[in-house]
Amino acid sequence: MENSIKIDPFGFREYDARWLYPDDINLEGVTNLGKGLGTQIVNHTNRKNPRIIVGHDYRSYSEEIKTALKKGLLSTGCYVEDIGLSLSPMVYFAQFNLESDAVAMVTASHNENGWTGVKMGIKKGLTHAPEEMKELKEITLNNKFIQGVGSEKEINNFQSIYKNDLINKNKINKKIKAVVACGNGTAGIFAPDILRGIGCEVIELDCNLDYAFPKYNPNPEDLKMLHAISKCVLENNADIGFGFDGDGDRVGVIDDKGNEIFSDKIGLLVARNLSSTHKNSKFVVDVKSTGLYSTDKILKNNSCETIYWKTGHSHIKRKVNQEKALAGFEKSGHFFFNQPLGYGYDDGINSAIQVCHLLDNNNKKMNEIINELPNTYQSPTMAPFCKDDEKYQVVDDLIKQIEGLKINNIKIDNQEIENILTVNGIRFTFNDGSWGLIRASSNKPSLVVVTESPTSNERKKKIFNFIDDLLQKTGKIGEYDQKI
Repeated sequence: MENSIKIDPFGFREYDARWLYPDDINLEGVTNLGKGLGTQIVNHTNRKNPRIIVGHDYRSYSEEIKTALKKGLLSTGCYVEDIGLSLSPMVYFAQFNLESDAVAMVTASHNENGWTGVKMGIKKGLTHAPEEMKELKEITLNNKFIQGVGSEKEINNFQSIYKNDLINKNKINKKIKAVVACGNGTAGIFAPDILRGIGCEVIELDCNLDYAFPKYNPNPEDLKMLHAISKCVLENNADIGFGFDGDGDRVGVIDDKGNEIFSDKIGLLVARNLSSTHKNSKFVVDVKSTGLYSTDKILKNNSCETIYWKTGHSHIKRKVNQEKALAGFEKSGHFFFNQPLGYGYDDGINSAIQVCHLLDNNNKKMNEIINELPNTYQSPTMAPFCKDDEKYQVVDDLIKQIEGLKINNIKIDNQEIENILTVNGIRFTFNDGSWGLIRASSNKPSLVVVTESPTSNERKKKIFNFIDDLLQKTGKIGEYDQKI
């Protein structure tokens, strides 16, 4: 039996678990993961039979993965409550609604077909952070499992409980015409219904479920997806376009003129909107986000503080919780609304609803609202290939090099480095507010590169060329997924 268990140790990522299936994990491996998670939940909750909510996304193999995972959970004594086909935020919501001890969502989010994974959490509204992932890896790979007798039940119709919770709290007055794009991912059976329910006129784009993702990956950072939404917004004269990722915890936004708006800018607009009624609030944003938060006059006038923190839904979620921040925004489209606006976890549909409230409260089009922000030139998130076992060392070496440039006042495009932030890779900022970021991806064998300049598109490109030059010299970089 031992020989037939396949589970690649690299699948245990910083804050969730992802593997290529069946190449890097097989069903026996998934069952062991369930045993590891079940053991961890029993140990953390000190309960012999903790209750765990389980759901799955719409990939062709997600249900068999979930069945194997449940088998492992049951063997450790967990009481499994299966809510069926779900979005990640629906599983998180179920933990509050059903008062359970833990959650496990079978999804590889927006990763290409062939990937599988699990997002899990014990403390309500939070998902595993690096410490818990390390502990889970240790338990699972060393077979340190406890034995117990679990039970399983299906929770029927939970989809409508989740939908109604969002609809009933969020009715809008204005008739907003919204393009809702789901890239054939699981959000297709949720987002259109909920946005219609709050009062939007919805135009559906690729909302039928198709796990082959025939057009593009359901990923609101994917330029192909954003261009498709843009086209649809213009053709239908819509007020706004929303693009949801595979498991529904992220959203991308297109304005009425068909322009893609990076999520960090949307976050800033939402933060501005909230700051007038929630003065002295804290906001948490990730290191990939625009530098405008730290200089924004409206946030300053309302005595609000912005904290830049590690990229990753689990990191930002925890920081929002720890700082008692009002909200957190990640450039990848994860938004977190804390009490009184939400339970602190990321829900792409709730984020889209907050944007609808923004439009509902303004007598302006989305394009006019976004144009009130100072202009900056931003790159998309670019990911050059770098091996999992080399990427962190590559970043550490680059940090030393860039710190050296700062000490020696070396200029890049006639700008000196003014500030360096190393909470997550390295973010280096110049005198004019331009900046560049290099960090290791948490869930793929790649690095992450982002640049922004409030000065010019040319400067944004020059900072990228500077970074690319450093990366190429390492000899450890492969192709980029996209490039400016």
